[in-house]
Amino acid sequence: MNKKNTKNAPNVTKQTAMIAAIVTFVLGFFAGVVFTVHKTDSVPNIASDPKPDINYTQKAKALEVAVMNNPDNTAAWIQLGHVYFDTDKYEKAINAYEKALELNPINADVLTDLGVMYRRSGQPRKAIANFDKAVAVDPKHETARLNKGIVLLHDLKDWDGAIQAWEELLEINPLAKAGNNLSVDQLIKHYKKEKAKNTFN
Repeated sequence: MNKKNTKNAPNVTKQTAMIAAIVTFVLGFFAGVVFTVHKTDSVPNIASDPKPDINYTQKAKALEVAVMNNPDNTAAWIQLGHVYFDTDKYEKAINAYEKALELNPINADVLTDLGVMYRRSGQPRKAIANFDKAVAVDPKHETARLNKGIVLLHDLKDWDGAIQAWEELLEINPLAKAGNNLSVDQLIKHYKKEKAKNTFN
């Protein structure tokens, strides 16, 4: 009897380890997707550019000169914000986007990108405020709604608010994606299940 148990033990351990690895992968997959707030399509992505032939330092300097010479140049402020966004200069991006919004307060993309910068600079409530402004300007702005759920869930621990934000997104686009080919619908189901488990534990 003891011999039989000893013989089977490695198989049980291996199977348990495999299940644990799969669970860890799935949880990590969801967490990885949701931890990342998304930028709008208006923001260039250095990492995805196969031939990054733009010198972003030079571009930033040129745009800084442009806005100094013409402080009412909304497009230049936005582009400057984008350069700072992609080079992780959060405070400078915030300043540039806010200058652009002083000139044009109804740009939902800029409001969303500003929200992302506030989140990355450790100011989640200001991020939410800007996502809400973006949605007020453009009720169909999917990125703002997705990001709002992300920040509510991970930064403010408001699971109900996050799920509600994503459910409202699904009303606009039932096929909305959260990244890595994961649908928002899958995201909601996952976190509702996790919430239920945490409630009863």
